[in-house]
Amino acid sequence: MTTQTYQEATRHLLNQAHAELAAGDNRQAAEKAWGAAAQMIKFVCAGRGWSHQTHAALRRATRLLVEETGDEELLLLFKSAEVLHMSFYEDFYNSEEVKEGIEHVQRFIDKLNALP
Repeated sequence: MTTQTYQEATRHLLNQAHAELAAGDNRQAAEKAWGAAAQMIKFVCAGRGWSHQTHAALRRATRLLVEETGDEELLLLFKSAEVLHMSFYEDFYNSEEVKEGIEHVQRFIDKLNALP
């Protein structure tokens, strides 16, 4: 994928997360939000030449960004997105929790978009 494709996927998945939440499908909303976060970190990785083919690589990249920027909230926001992904499989988040998770994903995306 190209970096532009990752950005487009990020926007598309985040819009889908909002639509799924509005439709009452918490599981799909959670998974789409996770997907948006994953695509965004892949965008950053691709631009830096970092590995981004696995979930573990995305976590490592987020830790590298924390070291680079000093912004420890990045890791917390990434972890929030990971929990959304887990909720897709286990269906343990209610709509308020999914909504909060989507807000965290939006914040994560905004922070990554602001990186040089």
